[in-house]
Amino acid sequence: MGCFGFLKTMMFIFNGIIFLAGVAILGVGIWVKVDSGSILTYLGQIENAPPELSQVLNVGYLLIALGALLLVIGFLGCCGAVKESRCMLLLFFIIVLLVFIAEVAGAVVILVFRPLADQLINKIGVAAVANLRSEYGKNPDITGLWNTTMDTLKCCGFYNSSDFVGSPYYVAHSQQYPPQCCPGMTAPCNQTVADNGTTISGCFPKIKTLVDDNTVVIVGVALGIAALEICAMAVSMILYCRIKSHSS
Repeated sequence: MGCFGFLKTMMFIFNGIIFLAGVAILGVGIWVKVDSGSILTYLGQIENAPPELSQVLNVGYLLIALGALLLVIGFLGCCGAVKESRCMLLLFFIIVLLVFIAEVAGAVVILVFRPLADQLINKIGVAAVANLRSEYGKNPDITGLWNTTMDTLKCCGFYNSSDFVGSPYYVAHSQQYPPQCCPGMTAPCNQTVADNGTTISGCFPKIKTLVDDNTVVIVGVALGIAALEICAMAVSMILYCRIKSHSS
């Protein structure tokens, strides 16, 4: 196998993986939009939620768009390499280049508008706590969703156990917090336990800590994706030029 054949094979394998990833992401996006019990449905039920939250509710459409984009990229890359189609390879290069430019622009926007993102998170937190205090223990869907979230993340409330004060559950259970806030304890999970520092941290601080602890990994993955995109564009152009020389 010569250099030209090797590049064709690598182009096919690489874009085959992209195509399969696109199928998976597209499937997740469709599932998010049709699943009535998803976290997005819960967020949509939050009373007095900030208007910016509507952008979060569009994540399903974002996943569908991203999956469809990856399908197109993978298809063009695979077929362009196998069929030695200069048109497909050129389209592949243009789309990947546009995606790369959009990613760079998005990174710049995130860095510049980071304070606005913090303000949005604070607004979401206020709305989520208010909804938890009014619905937890009364609305079975919201109660079940919070229980699942707390069981999975090993956390308690949005910020901490005080988020449950005044909730229907708190009132109906003699001012006790959910048992998820006091894992492994047989005594009542109440304010006395919270004052002793026995309750676990909230779900938002837990997620924030998880992200902060893995910042290096996230940045590394982002840089790796950028490097792969640059390599993909370079290989597509090499094949584009080689196919021209082969046809001549």
